[in-house]
Amino acid sequence: MVDYITILTFHSIDDSRSVISFSPELFRHSMEKLYRNGYRTLRLSDAAELIRERRPFQDKSFVLTFDDGYRCVYDEAFPVLEKYGMTATVFLTTGGSNNAGPDDRLPRLGEREMLSWGEIKVMRDSGIEIGAHTLAHPDLTALDTAEIEREVRGSKEVIEGILGSRVSSFAYPYGKYDSRSREIVGRYFGCACSDGLGLLTRESELYALERVDTYYLRGEKLFGLMLTKSFPLYVLLRGIPLAIRRGLGG
Repeated sequence: MVDYITILTFHSIDDSRSVISFSPELFRHSMEKLYRNGYRTLRLSDAAELIRERRPFQDKSFVLTFDDGYRCVYDEAFPVLEKYGMTATVFLTTGGSNNAGPDDRLPRLGEREMLSWGEIKVMRDSGIEIGAHTLAHPDLTALDTAEIEREVRGSKEVIEGILGSRVSSFAYPYGKYDSRSREIVGRYFGCACSDGLGLLTRESELYALERVDTYYLRGEKLFGLMLTKSFPLYVLLRGIPLAIRRGLGG
């Protein structure tokens, strides 16, 4: 039994070197290394259930999450997950529900192509958890309460309507939330991820779950820290500047 679980945050699996990119080659090598060292994945909702029920964390368990819904998750990450028998939670920015055919894709965020509903269904049928990430990826803290409700509830309804399965996990766009958005998300979902940089513990709040953005692990040696006892300290040190900026209102 261990005191924490790592939730890893990925966005785009590509070689563009943007702040949201993670190299496909490094992703393949990293997942192989974790697998060969006995690490096994949980879906986010399952990890949250451990907290809710006060059940112990299993050693070498971790959670993979992918935000936004980029096509490269299907093209680059999904085959690797299948190879090693891993699961993940993929958060979708859904747009409206007018285009719901298997070849219809989620609305673009920037220049990257998004997942199609056919690809999403294939992943869902293979055990990947599908979560919600709002309709249009706004900063929820900048919206009025009615707009927050529309974005949060609407994304859940779109996914459940198209896939025909329950959606219980949510990720705040940009990780940002306030008391209003948190209360609304709590009505519709069982857990939610925040922008908090940290490790999941028994004291973690179900609607402000901490994650480790893989921006901080972009390198063989850095990612390898996850297999060491130094990893919690590394995450703590990385989080200090973020906490200071947040405290200063930055």
